[in-house]
Amino acid sequence: MNSLMKLFVSLSLLFFTSLIVGEINGVEGSHKHHHHHHLKGLIPKRLFVFGDSYVDVGNTKKSPNVTAWKVPYGITFPGKPAGRSSDGLVSTDVLAKLMGIKTPVPYIRKDDVGKERLKYGMNFAVGGTGVLVTGVVINTLNPNMTNQIDFFQKLIGNIYSPSDLSSSVALVSVSGNDYFDYIYKNKLTGIFEFIPKVVKQTEVNLRRIHALGVKKIAIPNLQPLGCLPSFSSLKDPSSPKCIDEVNKVAIYHNTLLQKLVAKLNKETKRSTFVTIDLFNAFLTIIKNKGVPGSTTFETPLTYCCKGGCGSVDKNGEKKYTVCDDPKSALFWDEIHPSQEGWKSVYSVLGKDITAALIKP
Repeated sequence: MNSLMKLFVSLSLLFFTSLIVGEINGVEGSHKHHHHHHLKGLIPKRLFVFGDSYVDVGNTKKSPNVTAWKVPYGITFPGKPAGRSSDGLVSTDVLAKLMGIKTPVPYIRKDDVGKERLKYGMNFAVGGTGVLVTGVVINTLNPNMTNQIDFFQKLIGNIYSPSDLSSSVALVSVSGNDYFDYIYKNKLTGIFEFIPKVVKQTEVNLRRIHALGVKKIAIPNLQPLGCLPSFSSLKDPSSPKCIDEVNKVAIYHNTLLQKLVAKLNKETKRSTFVTIDLFNAFLTIIKNKGVPGSTTFETPLTYCCKGGCGSVDKNGEKKYTVCDDPKSALFWDEIHPSQEGWKSVYSVLGKDITAALIKP
């Protein structure tokens, strides 16, 4: 169950970050320099991150069961495990870079850094988080979206002022872990009755973050879950294939999410809420075996770190293998994209993300 939950969390996180980063990337890559600087000045310079392992940059405590703190995680960046579920950067890092800011600090490190470092926002995301699901309590952070928003609320008027919030973006990673947990326990039986419950609680969370004063909220939709190696490699690991039945879960979730965002924007009478289309970004990369003209993933559905990534036997012998070049893989492990995978997702999302982040 642990690995399935981790997978879901990762997925959720990935989506959100990817969408935002892609939009920003479009601005960064613009050839019209005047236009480029004009847009760059309008992109918010503070980022608050809520979610799971796709966006967590170190809120999980080092412990024997947290793989993000084990070798070979972090081999590409920073060269050692750093609490990120990847060989290097994750979605949050790429997005922050595109926004022209430093990666927001993990909430658990807020008292260890200077005030200067807090001005870029903060990351409340914890690997394993769900919308309804709560995992183990890690380091005072309970992986549940409600708790993360509680921590955020306590900082308002303390570390952050209302005007800080009004010029910020919130990245809100949704629900992957809820579905992994459900499928692990029930397979796909009854899941289409469960999905609206997850989206309903997502609505509560989004309304709450907006009511606290954040004026722009980005919500990644779900990537094609059935294409994650944990599913696509089930039948024949040597010839992975996306599982349509599982992808339908993501499609239904995304349809409900899109309707929710349209409803919320109609109420606020502006484009406060933005979805980031991770689903189509992933499918585009899988279909084209990379990003035409830049990255190539010869076998996009295979993953780099196999065999229980990070696990060792009782003698300390590793039980996993790592591919020769993590850059050649879209996925780092069964659930999480590689650093190159994240960068590719953003690059596919392109200019849409930056356009969406600019205040209406």
